[in-house]
Amino acid sequence: MDKQIRVFLKGSAQEAYLELKKRTDKESKSMLRSFERIKEIIKENPQYGDPISKDKIPKKYLDLGINNLYRVELSNFWRALYTIEGDQINVLLFFLDIVDHSIYNKLFGYRKN
Repeated sequence: MDKQIRVFLKGSAQEAYLELKKRTDKESKSMLRSFERIKEIIKENPQYGDPISKDKIPKKYLDLGINNLYRVELSNFWRALYTIEGDQINVLLFFLDIVDHSIYNKLFGYRKN
C-alpha cells in the first residue's frame, strides 16, 4: 500500500502564502508560482529539499519539537523550510516558513561579508 502524502502550511508559512495570494505584483506572482511548483515536487519526493543538519536547526523550531528540517530554494532568492512527519500510512509535510534571503540569514545566524 502506498503512503499518502499530505502538505500543510503552518504559522508564518501560511501567513506568507496568504499574503502572496493577496498581492498582484510580478514578484509575488512569481513567488507563488515557484512555491506551488515546489509543493508539487515535494509531494512526489518528500526529501527533495536540502536537509539542515540537526545542530544547525534554529531554536525556534527545536522549541516546537521539530527534529528534521529541509530547505528549498524559491524564486527571487527566497527559501521555504519544511519538516516531515509520518507513520506507516501517512507522510505529513509541514511548511513552517517562506522567507526572503535576509530573514533566512538572520534565522540561521549567517552574517553578510
